[in-house]
Amino acid sequence: MNPLRVFGRMIKFSHSIFAMPFALASGVIAARTHPTSWVQWVLIVVCMVSARSCAMGFNRIVDRHIDARNPRTAIRELPSGQIGLAAAVAFTVFAALTFVLAAAVLHPLCGWLAPVALGVVCGYSLAKRFTSLVHLWLGVALGLAPIAAWIAITGGIASVPVVLAAAVATWVAGFDILYSLQDEEFDRGEGLHSIPAALGQSIAMKISSLLHVGTVAALASLPFLTPLGWPYWVGLAVIAGVLGYEHYLVKPGDLSKIDKAFFDLNGYVSLVFLGGVLAG
Repeated sequence: MNPLRVFGRMIKFSHSIFAMPFALASGVIAARTHPTSWVQWVLIVVCMVSARSCAMGFNRIVDRHIDARNPRTAIRELPSGQIGLAAAVAFTVFAALTFVLAAAVLHPLCGWLAPVALGVVCGYSLAKRFTSLVHLWLGVALGLAPIAAWIAITGGIASVPVVLAAAVATWVAGFDILYSLQDEEFDRGEGLHSIPAALGQSIAMKISSLLHVGTVAALASLPFLTPLGWPYWVGLAVIAGVLGYEHYLVKPGDLSKIDKAFFDLNGYVSLVFLGGVLAG
């Protein structure tokens, strides 16, 4: 089997589509007033991919024993023996070094902040051991993407990337709560923390819905901070509809469509958002 394909499955490389479009959209808006080069865009993509790869590699390493005990995750690459621990550690360290180096080349401030960013994104993997707010931690981790892209291009911070970060954080936390519904009983038995394990399916799904209302509200405030044309509002209407459909698919006691809601629909959200920004 192709080793690259196995490592790609381990880190869920295809899921890079979740936060990447928000980082690129933030960069596009910043580029209105700050000239950019193709090198900067390449480095932004390298930073996004390497930081996420490091975080996912770290997650798989520290969770390998837990994953082995969970029937849903026992087939993952580390617990099933498709990838050795030493290889996973080497991959994760390489991704971390790549991220720090690319960030430092991109902008000095990015270089200084890179270890902090790695601490946040990798810390998510440990959070479920002590807090039910683990979903918000993941949201904040991915919410760093638009802020990081803005800093890379402008060297500073502004309201636009902060609003984008809030949108990403609430969006990710909301769909992570839905995804974690699958492990509600397992998490309780293992002493792991999550909102479904702490509050049950019904309340967890209501919290997820409220978070996604916050996502739409944050995105709706963006045109008041930076000029965006009518195509952006069309995109936002589509995003609101997709999120609504996501919650329609996942019901208490019926998680049969959780994969479609998590993988397919959330990929559409980020792509539609980037398209709306570019068109607007």
